[in-house]
Amino acid sequence: MKLTREQQDMLDGKYGRGTAYAMKIETAIGESFDAPYMVPITRAHVALSNQDADLWFAEKLLSLGAHCRVSPTVNPGFCVSFFREHGMVSEEDAKMMMRTHNAYKGLGATLTYNCTPYVGTNVPHFGEICAFSESSATPFVNSVWGARSNREGANSALCAAITGFVPYYGLLLDENRKGNILVHVEADMKSDFEYHLLGYCGKKIGPGIPVFEGLPEQISMESLTNLGAQLNTSGAYGMYHILGFTPEAQTLEQAFSGKKPEREVVITNQDLTDILEEISCEGNRKIDFAMFGCPHFTLDQTRHIAERLDGKKLKVPLWVLTSYHVKELCDRMGITEKIEYAGGNVIPDTCPDQPCWNWLGGKTGVTESPKCAYYPKRRGINFVIRNLDSCIDAALTGEVR
Repeated sequence: MKLTREQQDMLDGKYGRGTAYAMKIETAIGESFDAPYMVPITRAHVALSNQDADLWFAEKLLSLGAHCRVSPTVNPGFCVSFFREHGMVSEEDAKMMMRTHNAYKGLGATLTYNCTPYVGTNVPHFGEICAFSESSATPFVNSVWGARSNREGANSALCAAITGFVPYYGLLLDENRKGNILVHVEADMKSDFEYHLLGYCGKKIGPGIPVFEGLPEQISMESLTNLGAQLNTSGAYGMYHILGFTPEAQTLEQAFSGKKPEREVVITNQDLTDILEEISCEGNRKIDFAMFGCPHFTLDQTRHIAERLDGKKLKVPLWVLTSYHVKELCDRMGITEKIEYAGGNVIPDTCPDQPCWNWLGGKTGVTESPKCAYYPKRRGINFVIRNLDSCIDAALTGEVR
């Protein structure tokens, strides 16, 4: 792979040991994918996990003097102040979260602690070259905004932020952004929830870049977020197209670059029913809690919950996970007040797959997100998956149908 003088100087240590370490990793990635050279980035997002390997890597780069040229937004860990105040997290886990915070702060990251930066705090332009990790972020920036990013890991995205460059390969190239699977959607897409289930049909869709045909003309931001998040929970997708909707798929000719699809797939109402039965715990039972916000809930979604709860009392705890700026708006607009009056909480900066939730082990909750149900399983937390209104009803009655 051909390096510029500046890139070679980075690799040789003239910009410090931390930058050299990051460039060594970026160079190795490029050589692995036969990239001819590197290109500069203007945005990055790091899917920090607040787990041992993630923290080790960030602290190592910091100890070597690394600092981000392109300040990346970062994924959520958990809100230390909230969970300490409510006695829901051990001091050991709280201290680890603070170490993670200090490491990324020292590296020069933008500490948004939000898994949906592409809808508010870190929105790229069409054609802009980025380095985004996070399972819902990469397909969104590629598919909805028409920006360009490979499916970066948290570590490679951080290295790209430090060096300011990524190898030129994969989804950065025109020819690799074309669809090769035509997905006929015959299911009734009535709400944001059906997009969760459509995305979870990745096993049936198979590997490649799907082009969805048959979806409504108007699709909400939340539906698009759900689609990308679940495609990468059920499979591995850096990009998708929606015919006549996404920037690079206005026609079949454009979506497939004049070629025929390698295969065609039909998604029906029965497919959505089958996938829900497969991934959800059995219903008709008492539940212990309700959790929403994986990916993080928007202001509109949180306001909908508040309106449904207004003046009522919950039978079980309910948590809505959001970005910090959505939480601030909820506070200003009285949304938080309504949810707290009912017995729920709006929590910023927090992911369902964090040690602050370990005390829920063995309990069963409700959520509208298959992704939310998937990751906490390793902590022994179980979920019944239903549409949002059914989940709210369950939290008010203590039972799910």
